[in-house]
Amino acid sequence: QVQLAESGGGLVQAGGSLRLSCAASERSISVFSMAWFRQAPGMEREFVATITVTGSSFYADSVKGRFTISRDNAKITAYLQMNSLKPEDTALYYCAASSKFRPTSSYEYPYWGQGTQVTVSS
Repeated sequence: QVQLAESGGGLVQAGGSLRLSCAASERSISVFSMAWFRQAPGMEREFVATITVTGSSFYADSVKGRFTISRDNAKITAYLQMNSLKPEDTALYYCAASSKFRPTSSYEYPYWGQGTQVTVSS
């Protein structure tokens, strides 16, 4: 059973930056697509970014140009570098993994972490 653990969340002022990490428990995750989703209070979980094992990435329009997803297959870890943060980026951020190619729907991801809170103050 693959387990994912997020870290790096916190409180930051608007315009600031944070870097999230997602560590996987098994090396088999290195052949999976890894992604970040987020969920704000009272809102549905939404796609943020995804990356394949070869580094092909895809972003939600709301974060394009501000967020960068990356991964280190040797460390079986994915990252989300978040720059120019806005108050509307405030949410619980989840890491997810899927054997499919770069999916954007949460239903395509069977493996999930517990989430890390990101709060952006204005």
